[in-house]
Amino acid sequence: MGQTLAGRVAVVTGGASGIGRSCALRLAQDGARVAVLDLNAAHAGDVAAEIQAEGGTAHAVGVDVADRASVDRALAEVRKHLGPIAILVNSAGKTAHDSFLDISLELWTSVLTVNLTGTFHCCQAAVPDMIEAGWGRIVNISSSSAHSGVPYMTHYVASKAGVIGLTKSLALELGPSGITVNTIPPGFIDTPMLRTAQAGFLDTPTEKVIGQTPVRRAGRPEDISAACAFLVSEDAGYITGQVIGVNGGRNT
Repeated sequence: MGQTLAGRVAVVTGGASGIGRSCALRLAQDGARVAVLDLNAAHAGDVAAEIQAEGGTAHAVGVDVADRASVDRALAEVRKHLGPIAILVNSAGKTAHDSFLDISLELWTSVLTVNLTGTFHCCQAAVPDMIEAGWGRIVNISSSSAHSGVPYMTHYVASKAGVIGLTKSLALELGPSGITVNTIPPGFIDTPMLRTAQAGFLDTPTEKVIGQTPVRRAGRPEDISAACAFLVSEDAGYITGQVIGVNGGRNT
């Protein structure tokens, strides 16, 4: 295990799979004590066990980021087991694919609540620890779809565009307290969520997307976690309020 984040407690939401899992593993490799938070507590436990097997420190907590009481309980457990929170990676998310006229108010609210309000909940609950310490790092996982829009994903794209706006405003407010806030909008990343979408609503062949990507490959979760690891490091202390695209050049 590396030691660049030694002594730091990192919370990763959506940490049971995909990008969140990769971020949790990478931050543990860099020496952080990692809290793996996910709606699926059992799978979060699997990731925590994986970190522990490699010599790292991790604790799994089940959480529903859409429920503020659940978030507060989860972070209280993190503090009890690992200590004050220094790093927050908001990777929990909900995708949806529906014709605009078929989006009910209930569905719209559900997607916005998980993706945007959930990010708000976690930031607001974790920031007091960072202010007290005079140091903190927040990385919000948004989406490259917020740059260009995507048909049949109005609710999802709107929620992720909101995450970008939240990030920029929060960076301005928290900068004087020693806290940086940045967002990574992933491009076409090979994750379970993407495969589910392709099998259901999205029918764009992977080969076609790769052909439209300048680096000529699909992204991997590790591409996102590498950028995340830099943004939460000491070396990134002068970077805040930024949208760091990791997309193989498809969005510039």
